[in-house]
Amino acid sequence: MESYTAETYGEQIAGAYDDWYGAFEEDTVATLCELAGDGRALELGIGTGRVALPLQHSGIEVHGIDASQAMVDRLRAKPGGESIPVSAGDFAEVDVEGKFSLVYVLVNTFFALLTQDDQVRCFENVARRLSADGVFLIEAFVPDPTRFDGGQAVRAIRVGYDEVRMEVSQLDPASQRVTTQQVVLTEQGVRLYPLQLRYAWPSELNLMARLAGLELRQRWDSWQRTPFTKESGKHISVYGHAS
Repeated sequence: MESYTAETYGEQIAGAYDDWYGAFEEDTVATLCELAGDGRALELGIGTGRVALPLQHSGIEVHGIDASQAMVDRLRAKPGGESIPVSAGDFAEVDVEGKFSLVYVLVNTFFALLTQDDQVRCFENVARRLSADGVFLIEAFVPDPTRFDGGQAVRAIRVGYDEVRMEVSQLDPASQRVTTQQVVLTEQGVRLYPLQLRYAWPSELNLMARLAGLELRQRWDSWQRTPFTKESGKHISVYGHAS
């Protein structure tokens, strides 16, 4: 692999994504339905449609953006997948037409934008696509640099009879970048699934929102809407136009 680009993660992991991450919480779809109301929803990094398809089945008009054709092909192969409009490309551009009552990005996907400038640009472009009472929802982890010892971390994800899956990561705290390889070992050989992220603190996301004319409306630490606290390991943050 010559270089890591916006589509690299999806192109590499598309075949395994649903097996590893296909499950979703019913509360996720229920919350997104409530936030979308009678309007349209846009998913940034729609992938294989893990959440977009159940949301569509609940009666919401869903659109998507994704850089990986392999992930979108998986979406298209599923019942209902052909009917979801998907724009190809960098989701920071939010290159779609019209207004949306809900724009959402799930499971740390916002951090796939690898610079602070791109993350700010995404907020600005989302703000232009939100209806007057629309909201932007981000689900992401709370950064925890203590996971890394000497700037690196190795974690066993699955140890089975015929397969070992592990995660090997390096941290660059100056750029807030994490470079990861998920390594799958089997008798047939080794498979690598690369991932790069640029994490941001919840307070940093709040500032990005302010720069885009948005403000924090709600923040929970689960889809059951439990309160976000200093002990929370992730957050679900909902932003709307500043009053």
